This record gives sequence, C-alpha cells and structure tokens, in this order.
Amino acid sequence: MTDRRQFLTTIVAAGAAAAATPARAADEATPPKPSALPPNEYVAAAETRIPSEIPPNRIGGAPGSDFMVDVIKTLNIKYCPANCASSYRGIHESLVNYGGNKMPEFLTCMHEESAAAMAHGYFKVAGKPLMTLCHGTVGLQHASMSIYNAWCDRVPMIVIGGNDLDAAHRPPGVPTFHSAQDINALVRDFTKWDDTPVSLQHFAQSMVRAYKIAMTPPYGPVMISLDAGLQQEPIRTHGKEKLYIPRYTPSSPPAGDTGAVKEAARLLAAADNPVIVADRMARSQDGLKLLVQLAETLNARVVDIGSRTNFPKTHYLSTSPAAISGADVILGLELADFWGVVNSWTDNGENGVGENQARIKPTTKLVSINSSDLITKANYQDFQRFQSIDVQMPADAEATLPALIEAVKSAVPAAKRGAIAQRGEAAKKAHAENEARSKQAAALAWDASPISTARLSIETYNAVKDTDWSIVSQSGNVSNWLNRLWPIEKHYQWLGRSGGYGVGYGAPASVGAALANRDLGRFSVNIQADGDLMYAPGVLWTAAHHKIPQLAVMHNNRGYHQEVMHVQRMANFRNRKSNNGPDAGPVGTRIENPDLDYRKLAESMGWWAKGPIKNPAELGPALREAVKVVLAGQPALLDVWTQPR
Repeated sequence: MTDRRQFLTTIVAAGAAAAATPARAADEATPPKPSALPPNEYVAAAETRIPSEIPPNRIGGAPGSDFMVDVIKTLNIKYCPANCASSYRGIHESLVNYGGNKMPEFLTCMHEESAAAMAHGYFKVAGKPLMTLCHGTVGLQHASMSIYNAWCDRVPMIVIGGNDLDAAHRPPGVPTFHSAQDINALVRDFTKWDDTPVSLQHFAQSMVRAYKIAMTPPYGPVMISLDAGLQQEPIRTHGKEKLYIPRYTPSSPPAGDTGAVKEAARLLAAADNPVIVADRMARSQDGLKLLVQLAETLNARVVDIGSRTNFPKTHYLSTSPAAISGADVILGLELADFWGVVNSWTDNGENGVGENQARIKPTTKLVSINSSDLITKANYQDFQRFQSIDVQMPADAEATLPALIEAVKSAVPAAKRGAIAQRGEAAKKAHAENEARSKQAAALAWDASPISTARLSIETYNAVKDTDWSIVSQSGNVSNWLNRLWPIEKHYQWLGRSGGYGVGYGAPASVGAALANRDLGRFSVNIQADGDLMYAPGVLWTAAHHKIPQLAVMHNNRGYHQEVMHVQRMANFRNRKSNNGPDAGPVGTRIENPDLDYRKLAESMGWWAKGPIKNPAELGPALREAVKVVLAGQPALLDVWTQPR
C-alpha cells in the first residue's frame, strides 16, 4: 500500500490527460461566480459552462471537491499553505486544476506545523485568515502545536483535515491508520468550533460558518473534517434539490455594556494615577489611534505588554510595567493574564510552588475589557489564574473604545483638567528618562564577542531603518531590546509572540508574515532563535521556492538558554555539584559539539546566507549586504553568534 505522500503524482498525471472536468469551464476567461449563488442555481450555472465537445471524465460527473473550491473562492482566501496528503487529494487536485491555483494559491510546506504557523503569522500582518489542509490523524497531530499557539494568541485560521470516514470503502493499511471517527477531537479543546460535513451542501454551510466564527472577535482557529469520499464522488443532488453557496456577512464585534462603560469611565476620570495595560487589543492601526486618543484624554500611562503593537513606543505616555505599582485604577485591555499583571511570582525552586506578592495597592480598582471571556474552556489553562475585577466587560476592547472615550470625556470634571495636564508633563519626563536608561544599558559590552543582543538589535535597526520595516518574529529572548530601542509606531511593525509559547513558531510564522508583507511592499525582519529554527527548518525551502523575501538574523546563542538557567537554578537550590564538570546546566540544553552551520543550512534551501559572524565590527557591513539581497526579492540569513540573551 502506498503511503499518503505518493498518490498525488498519479492524480496530477490523470488531471493533465483530462484537464477540463465537467464542472470546470474550458474558457479560462469565464469570470468567477459571485460571492454567493441563490438556492437552485449552482448546478444550473455549472452546466452552462460545460462545452458539449468535452468528453466525460472517468468518474461520471463533476467531483464534489470542485464545488468545495467554488465555496472557498467566495471567501477570498488568498493562500493555502499545506503539506500534501492522500486524504485530501480530491480537493488538492481541484484547487490546482479546477481552481487555477489562485484564491487560494497552494503553498508547498515541508511540515504541517509550519503550514499552520505560516497562517498564524500571515493573519497578524494582513488581518485576513488563511486555510491550511492536514492529513487525518497524523497530519493534524503535527499541526496541533501551531493551532494551539493560534488559539492562545487569538488568531483565526481555517483548518481542514482530510479523513476516510467510511470503513466499508476506505483502503486498508496506511489510510486506515490515518483515519478516525472524529479527528476534530484532537484539537477541539483549542478551537472555537468544528464540524464534519456529510454532504456537499453541508460543507458549503460549514465552510461559511467556520469563516464567520473564526473572524468574529475573539478570533480563533476553526476545524472541518473533510471526508475523502465526499471530495472524490461526483456531484449528486436529490430530487429538486440544487446546491447553493450561502452568503457570508461578517458579524459585528461584541461591544461593552453601556452601564459598565460608564462606570469604567467614572473610575478613570476620578483617578489620580490611572494606568492602561494592553495586550491583544489592537487589531489594526485604528486600534492604536483609539488607544492614543483615550490615553491622551486622561494623560494615563500605557503599558504595552507586547502580544501586539497596541501603542506607539515613541509616545510620551508609553511606559514600563513598573508604572503599575503606583496606579489607583488599572484598565486592562484584552489581557491574557490579568493576575500576572498585578501580581509577581518568584520561582524559589524549593517546592515548585513559588512565592506570590501583589504589585498593586489594596485599594486599586481594576477594570477589564476582554473578549476572551466569551470563549473560555476548561481543559487547557490559557485563561491563567483567577483575578477579581471591579468592572469586567466580556467584550471586544477595540470595538468598545469609541464609547469609552466619549464616556471619559463626559465624566472628566473641569476641576480635574489641570491635574491631568500636570500628569502629562510628568509622563514626558519619565519617558525621556526611560529612553536614556535603555540607551545607556545597550552600550554595555558593545564590543563583546559573542555579540551582545543589544548590539544585534541596534545594528539590525540601522540597516533597515530606511525601509518600511516590519518585525515578523522574535523567537528568542534578546532582553526585549527591540521594544526598548526600535521606534515601533505602526501595528505591523511588531507582531507579538507565539501565544502559546510553543518553540518552533518563529521561523514559519515569520515566513507567513513575510508573505503578507511581500504583497504589501514591506520589508520583513526576523530575529531568529537557533533552537526555534531547528524544530522545522524546512520552512526555509518554502520561503525560497515561493519567493518570499525576509531578513533573518540568527540569535545563535548555541543553546536552549532558558532551560540552561532552569537546570542551574535547580542545582543551586539543591546544593548539588555536577558529576559532568563544574556546571550541569549545559547537559541536555546546549546546541554545540558540533556547532550548527546555519549559513550552509540556509544556502542548501535556496537562501543567500553569510556567517557565522563573531566579530561585532563585521555585523553592520554584513547586515547592509543582506538588506540589498532582500530588497532584490530574495530571502537572506545572517548567522550571528550572540550572548545568551
């Protein structure tokens, strides 16, 4: 029995012999169907496009997967990153031949985890979801880490899993190993919705519903199990029933309750030191503008946690988390972990429990606007520890801000305006002092080798500052230098992290984000951790093959450094000495002996590459050389030996 990767060569050959299936118009100039067809019109419309001189194909009619492609096209999904597989060979062939490999375009991926992570990164630039295809049990298990990241990061994607449901007809051996009664169960705890269509009309409804649910805040991944037989059998209708495509209309995001908005505004207007903390609030540049408007109305300092760009780093009200301790009112906007914002937790290493300490005063009032409250599930603990809130709105923060801004303006008494103005002057002084401290700290170990992460960050900015740059990933810990030193002012200039903190996100997500930036004419920058890249390095080939340019600068510290510190901390608390030398930390955590040659790895997959760069004086010239390569449309990688973090 051939395995799941080998069917497609024969199906493509057959497709070449019978290039025009009955549901496929021979005339390539035929315009695409509208975004929806009324009931009873789909089959009739398809039949009018079948020239009588085309001989019938061997299946005796238009395959069901052709109709599925028509449904998908109405949703304007631009790309479909996927790793090929037998269980979805029917829709694969239809996408490529019947659908013309456009809207969506099939992107060849080496691994399902990479394919789903590409969809994750793409959305955070484009604001539009992608579709990815997975193979039954095994492909979906590969993709599950990336789907979980997207769930935690509140990012939509449409996952379609091929599955052979009918045990009486599916082939024995590999296809049966790769089938399940309910493949959706693998990811049900970290998807918003799933379905298993049993007819073509059911698929049409499920696909449109899936897109609608994924794109209603809070965003999230959705899953459809797609039977192989349904894809491959010819289109059949029952009696007078005709297939149709439901019309998609987006849902309005849920906004905060009017009474709760007024109470939040009253607390903020009366506060002496309000602080706003934003995590995944801004979905677009409009979100940044709204938060600036609210902050300036109150002269409230803003802590941007960094899961998105919520607030300009150059704004005088942008501040560090240290400001939280002095707040009398805290407004949390789409916080993944409100408890972690207002409490500290120290890992004492002795009993695994740790020590907690409040960061705020007992009288501090807490206000939360968080759409994630609407989709909390029980199993996975992404909802974090429980925090009591004074005013809690299960609503989309960006959609709620316009009403909150107007309510705050109405609630601020005239007598308070002088104090608000003074608060702004104090914030300007504090912001300037913070910037000066960061620059001073960045100068430490400037000429060190391996290269400091501060110099890595500054030299990279100097090389790209004249482009319309976008930081598409930061997969390693570089002491937050990018957020501390780069003038991040636009929503696409910093895309945040993985959501679920799953290693292996950075490289494929950066390629997906760079794909969106390529279409928009932007320059993509990726600070790429070494351990993260090695989870699924095949995505480098995908970037080269599909001509997706980006600048990848390796944060090559030759280890999983956080785990190095964990092992060292345990040894210190237990007062142990290593039997393998003076330091047990590197055992099982270091990536060396042999050292990986990332230049050769990237070159083998079609990238321009250079390194390893160990002399800091060579970093700037190498970066400028790499930038020219990327501007010419080619991905480029610099292997830079760095300090641990």
